[in-house]
Amino acid sequence: MELPTLPAGMHPAGEVSGLYLQVQQSGGRSWILRTMVGARRREIGLGGYPTVKLAEARQKARDTLDDIQKGIDPVSQRAAARTEIIASRPSEITFDEAASRFIAAKESEWKSAKHGAQWVATLNTYASPVIGKMRVQDVSLPHVLNILESIWATKTETAARLRGRIESVLSWATVRGYRQGENPARWKGHLDAILAAPSKVTKTKHHAALPWRELGAFMAKLRKQEGMGARALEFAILCASRSGEVRGMRWDEIDFDNGVFTVPPERMKAGKAHRVPMSDAALDLLRRLPNIDDNELCFPAPRGGQLSDMTLTAVLRRMQIDAVPHGFRSTFRDWAAEVTAYPRDMAEMALAHTVGDKVEAAYRRGDMIDKRRRMMSDWAAFCNVPSDLGEVLPLRGAA
Repeated sequence: MELPTLPAGMHPAGEVSGLYLQVQQSGGRSWILRTMVGARRREIGLGGYPTVKLAEARQKARDTLDDIQKGIDPVSQRAAARTEIIASRPSEITFDEAASRFIAAKESEWKSAKHGAQWVATLNTYASPVIGKMRVQDVSLPHVLNILESIWATKTETAARLRGRIESVLSWATVRGYRQGENPARWKGHLDAILAAPSKVTKTKHHAALPWRELGAFMAKLRKQEGMGARALEFAILCASRSGEVRGMRWDEIDFDNGVFTVPPERMKAGKAHRVPMSDAALDLLRRLPNIDDNELCFPAPRGGQLSDMTLTAVLRRMQIDAVPHGFRSTFRDWAAEVTAYPRDMAEMALAHTVGDKVEAAYRRGDMIDKRRRMMSDWAAFCNVPSDLGEVLPLRGAA
């Protein structure tokens, strides 16, 4: 039944005491129940007309009055329900949202933007298609296994990192109150009972390295190669440095007077500054480089930025050498072990590897730079031996 047109104001609906049709000046109409709840007068909305018809409004009014007789305050009850809905909203964020907020919270402690980019790329590629749009609260073991099992045997290293990243995001969400319960991506005592240990799935793949006996002949050919990439590779070999340490090297990091190259912490894998004693050959190479105005890099790219790692790799490919830039650090390590009597720790320090256990590290404050200088000079001399077989240098002590 359609209601007649009524002027603005409150109009009794009949049959139920206190039920009115409220008509606004705009023409809008809604049902209002005026009643006492305890010692307080309440006006309780029961919905708008015509969505709520007259018969439904009367039934709602009767039900509300029955609740009041039972001691229930419908206004307070509705307010509590709204509060509960609002309080529950944070738990409804998706996994993608949780991952984004976790990365934003942690990126300041990561040593490079590249590290954060790897997190984003890994999660976007593998996790997001499966659980990205899900509430983070709803992510469970079957979802995690759905993500990991397809790549666990074929991309084990990536899968292992991905598992750890999913675990971190879910742990963050739990601490922030966005989810409850155990972390379905945890390894110990959980996924380790379902998935094979990563170390058992794949064997370690070592960087392709040039045998130390072939180094002299290779260096002679390398010095004939043109371009900044070839010079950066030559310098990296002479100093047994990582590609990134050399490609990012700046002129203000070079102490020509003392023959020391200091790599700042932000470019070191371990996050600690590393001093490199340079041989005369390494210093001469630097002195021959063009010092380009307004460019602080020692080995700039043609367009002025930093060389890419592929630039050094491309040099080796042009020379048809089956090795990678990082592999020459293994060549250096093999040379130190096979040809010289320098202590193992000294060679490890030259490579900026952690030496000894925590107790030993706590007492060893120096970096043996003067002794390492002699070793690097011997290494540079060995790099100049042009024979394919190489010429074994006399064994030398560490002193």
